[in-house]
Amino acid sequence: MAYTPTIGLEIHVELKTKSKMFCSCLNDPDEKRPNVNICPVCTAQPGSLPVINEAALEKVIKTGLALNSDIPRHAKFDRKNYFYPDLPKGYQISQYDLPLCRGGFLEVDGRKISITRVHLEEDTGKLIHEQDCSLVDFNRAGVPLMELVTEPDITSAKEARRFAEELRLILRYLNVSYADMEKGQMRVEANISLKKGSKLGTKVEIKNLNSFRSVEYGIDYEIQRQTKLLKAGQKIVQETRGWHDFKEITFSQREKEESHDYRYFPEPDLPPLNFGQQFVRMIKADIPELPAGRRERLKKQFKLDDKVIEAFVQNKALGEYFEKIMLEIGDNNLAKLCANYLITDLLGLLRGKQISGADFKIAPDNFAEFIILLSKGKISSKIAKVVLREMFSKGKKPSAVVKERGLVQITDEKTIEQAAKEVIAKNPKAVEDYKKGKKTVIQFLIGQVMDQTKGKANPAAVNNILKKLL
Repeated sequence: MAYTPTIGLEIHVELKTKSKMFCSCLNDPDEKRPNVNICPVCTAQPGSLPVINEAALEKVIKTGLALNSDIPRHAKFDRKNYFYPDLPKGYQISQYDLPLCRGGFLEVDGRKISITRVHLEEDTGKLIHEQDCSLVDFNRAGVPLMELVTEPDITSAKEARRFAEELRLILRYLNVSYADMEKGQMRVEANISLKKGSKLGTKVEIKNLNSFRSVEYGIDYEIQRQTKLLKAGQKIVQETRGWHDFKEITFSQREKEESHDYRYFPEPDLPPLNFGQQFVRMIKADIPELPAGRRERLKKQFKLDDKVIEAFVQNKALGEYFEKIMLEIGDNNLAKLCANYLITDLLGLLRGKQISGADFKIAPDNFAEFIILLSKGKISSKIAKVVLREMFSKGKKPSAVVKERGLVQITDEKTIEQAAKEVIAKNPKAVEDYKKGKKTVIQFLIGQVMDQTKGKANPAAVNNILKKLL
């Protein structure tokens, strides 16, 4: 009987708030100067007392509601006790038995992954290792940190990656976090065990999974490592392992702690939390359309391909711009044409820049006019590229660009026929090949006519006239 992977994720997310979790220090963990955003509270000076950041509470509850969690009427903070140089108090203010959110699920590729809990805690400081010493930067200490714990429902490394990717997308739609993994704003830990039949295996945790790639590769490696050990008759040790990005291996760090090792007890300096229905309803009303809902609506409304829809869901600003254009056009039959020019030509001109940036000059109504000119045959696809470049660089209306540069499409059959005759005369070899049955040569000849007319001829008319002449 084969071994079945059982995977659960613990995901930490730094929340996008103005101040830290329990003090008024600026929440800016990216500050390069060490120990700038600190105070007696976040550095644990004697006599200092924490005060709860309500904005952080709201963001965690909003996330829980978006993930179908229950929001209990009562919650509290607890002390999680452990000693480490980046933890100034000698304990972390976290949540244990009464978290802000219980249960829930996230659907990934048609499968529901259950969520155990979503709770709120404070982040630790950051250790900087020099050649002969380690330094501590407390800028990050006390930053609001949301932790999401899944049930062990995940069965593959790829599914774990997809869960993390979809979660990040939701967090960005909710505007609760930037969730940039490269900057440590979203950090993934994976618990992996292998079971044979119904018997569960020994759990191993992997830390330092700081990219979606490392989530997938790290879990895959650990599944293979455990499988080899079990097939060789060896036992799996319950431990915490790190992930080495360069070597692409996991390595042992320490034996895994259990919850009782942290000696949790209620935080005496913070009051218990009691939530009224009105408070929760107010947060729920602020939840926008989420990625899953947007996918479904775009499919139904515009009949777009899945890849196109995903491009608009992943790039939220581009998707919103597309919908503004379609509102101006007023004809959903042109949705595919519009989407094609946005995803290929416009993104190519942007070169990674945001469509919502101050330098972006094409208003939705101008792009709508551009698509209508194309659909009516007023400009060819070749001319369209020239027009779009001019619109992008100068912000001009497409009709103005066409008029100024004399780019109106040629539809007069006599003019096109004259150009076609000249091309036929210049390319006897291609004409001979066509007459021998090599029909694909027509595309070469069409291209030559388009060049002859500087891209102004109607391609469909060129095709028909060439066939007639040949």
